[in-house]
Amino acid sequence: MSKHVLFVCKSCNSTHSEETNYEKSKGATLLNQVKTLHQEHSYSDELDIQVVSCVRTFERPCAVAFSAANKATYLFTKILSTAAAALLQFGQLYLTSKDGNIPWKQFPEVLQSAEVAKIPSA
Repeated sequence: MSKHVLFVCKSCNSTHSEETNYEKSKGATLLNQVKTLHQEHSYSDELDIQVVSCVRTFERPCAVAFSAANKATYLFTKILSTAAAALLQFGQLYLTSKDGNIPWKQFPEVLQSAEVAKIPSA
């Protein structure tokens, strides 16, 4: 993995059923906002946005993850579908960090209330 990647679950929703329209899910809403704002950032060439169909955090939507070679990986759950700007702010911190370790106090405020897992680099 040469670039930094933001994985966004497009199917995250507060309810799951056969009748759910995942094209209008909270995850899809978040994904569309992230893609739109991402185009405006100066570091957009350094951060890939990758869509995933499900990260299996059913009770904790929306879910995203940041990952890069030789850096800690972050998995965020319980992200508001309106948190795209905060995710890209975190993305900038992640890009500029040497090892991916971001002090919690530097997280954008809206992400401080999310659930987060940090997986050390291999």
